[in-house]
Amino acid sequence: MAVTSAGVATPVDVHDLDYDRFLEEVHSFEFWFEAVSGYLSGLAWGHRPDLVEPARTAEERDRLVTVLCNYCVGETAALEGASGLVAIAPNRLAKVFLATQVVDEGRHLEVFHHRLRDLGVEDPESEVERRASRSLVLFRRRLLELVAGKDWEAAIFAQNVILESLEFAVFHSHAAGADPITADVLQGVIRDERRHIGFGENELGRRLATAPHIRARLGQTKKELDHLVLDSLEETSRLIGLPRDEQDRLGRLYLGSVERLGFA
Repeated sequence: MAVTSAGVATPVDVHDLDYDRFLEEVHSFEFWFEAVSGYLSGLAWGHRPDLVEPARTAEERDRLVTVLCNYCVGETAALEGASGLVAIAPNRLAKVFLATQVVDEGRHLEVFHHRLRDLGVEDPESEVERRASRSLVLFRRRLLELVAGKDWEAAIFAQNVILESLEFAVFHSHAAGADPITADVLQGVIRDERRHIGFGENELGRRLATAPHIRARLGQTKKELDHLVLDSLEETSRLIGLPRDEQDRLGRLYLGSVERLGFA
């Protein structure tokens, strides 16, 4: 916010700021709060409270439960990853942004767990563990290894570019054909994912410009994780009933997100 000579606060267009002030603004809790309040106000557990649960077959319910369980695995990975990255972030702005991401990921995990309870799952924790995709479990393990090893660039790449791009692509496609409650939950999560991806691409883009030797290490990280991401994408796409051409499109969308940083 800017303050006029009369002492009146006026909104600031972040794109009018110089680059350092831009980062200060968009990585702040103030910016985060204004962003999320715009699409979370009035919601109950991530969706409008007046929406009605549709009728579905036992098979449809089972597939949706499995999909939501795997969403919980991904969100747990991001929650644990972001919280660990706060400690090794190279500056205050990155630490503050990641603190907002921790809150986002905690909310995502919470609303997906609540959605499982809506569907009659009495013990979501056990159900998630039982149904978890092997590919996502391995991805989570590798992400946390990168965080524990204090590899800032590779961990941010794995979390805020690779994982977030996967989730953005899948959630967006799922929301288009989901029941109204699930779609509402996913749309709120998608808005957060855009912000997380933007942080990752901006952080790594600046680092690659000044330290191009990092590219080789990130290329190796991509090579390690690509097959896990694409296996998970194929599995989830099948469960939500996407046709083969849409599955292929999602794969290209994910790869395109990574390629924006120069990784083919």
